[in-house]
Amino acid sequence: MGMTMTQKILAAHAGLPEVKPGELIEAKLDIVLGNDITTPVAINEFKKAGFDQVFDKDRVAIVLDHFVPNKDIKAAQQSKQCREFACSHCVSHFYDVGKMGIEHALLPEQGVVTAGDCIIGADSHTCTYGALGAFSTGVGSTDMAAGMATGKAWFKVPSAIRFELKGQLPGNCSGKDVILTIIGMIGVDGALYKSMEFTGEGVASLSMDDRLCICNMAIEAGAKNGIFPVDEKTKAYLNGRSEREPVFYEADPDAEYEKTIEIDLSKIVPTVSCPHLPENTHPAAELSHIKIDQVVIGSCTNGRMEDMETAYRIMKGNKVAEGVRCIIIPATQQIMKECVERGYVTAFIEAGAVVSTPTCGPCLGGYMGILAEGERCVATTNRNFVGRMGHVKSEVYLASPATAAQSALTGYITAPKEEF
Repeated sequence: MGMTMTQKILAAHAGLPEVKPGELIEAKLDIVLGNDITTPVAINEFKKAGFDQVFDKDRVAIVLDHFVPNKDIKAAQQSKQCREFACSHCVSHFYDVGKMGIEHALLPEQGVVTAGDCIIGADSHTCTYGALGAFSTGVGSTDMAAGMATGKAWFKVPSAIRFELKGQLPGNCSGKDVILTIIGMIGVDGALYKSMEFTGEGVASLSMDDRLCICNMAIEAGAKNGIFPVDEKTKAYLNGRSEREPVFYEADPDAEYEKTIEIDLSKIVPTVSCPHLPENTHPAAELSHIKIDQVVIGSCTNGRMEDMETAYRIMKGNKVAEGVRCIIIPATQQIMKECVERGYVTAFIEAGAVVSTPTCGPCLGGYMGILAEGERCVATTNRNFVGRMGHVKSEVYLASPATAAQSALTGYITAPKEEF
């Protein structure tokens, strides 16, 4: 029986000739990741288990991004614990204020993760790195602790769903519209503990930022991971960036999938996920009656350079609607710097938006944009659960950067024009 991309990567890291769905394996890890919220818990478990050293100081990554710069005393204490652990174990991939970014944008940008890797992270959106042709998945802090100490983790090999992409996206759509459309089709448990494997001629038309966004939200369909094949765009992205030699895997022609779902990219429209589940999707054009109070453009889903460019093209020379708070958060220091150099930051400020240092902040209701009772926000983030961004009676509408930026200008949910 042939293997999928995910199965091939897991087999290689388990030292096995093949693996099958449902099989329990122990696999070697290339990177173990944590952030300022999950790492302190992992550190406590690491010490409780009696571990005294990490398996490889170059294979552990700790990124302070959720509440950094620190929002309160508790956040400061958590960051301090991370700093002390990273220092005592000489962790080479430690990202603090001045170097940090949102972890799932930062690690691909810096070449810490690469094609063929097996990666765990104590954050559910670790599945982002499948865009590079890696197996990556979120785990709990206890698994992170064990991974830091041993360099290994247990997995149940997932079965797979193949998403056959064809055509190319309209000019007003992006990867965010693709993944919201898919989640709307299959539901938040439609790929439960499965690998979402994206294939087909339509893949070539998607940028790396599109792919990173799509894999980022695989978890919102319940998936164990999302993964894209490695093509020339992937190789160009990795070239000169990866700190380790990438390894390229391909699914076998006779690989078995639970089912295949065809997606015609040309039929995708600007899509919005309404409260309070990512599966509650509707065309943005049908929601123009919904008045909003806030817009957030950023996060590990949509804070990359293409997202900033999209927001700039729509907002330049225009004004944020009266009564709307527009918060723009470049995902890394490098992206922030490029936004400054290109004049984007000036344009955002002149439009009436605020620009923040990289942080997860508002996405999880942390800071930098908490919602009050009854307020509505259009956000390029990945979750819109009850109370996700503030008060339990607030509402979050998930959308692409284009839809979010256009909505900021009108004060209502607004689909972007096909060309902008």
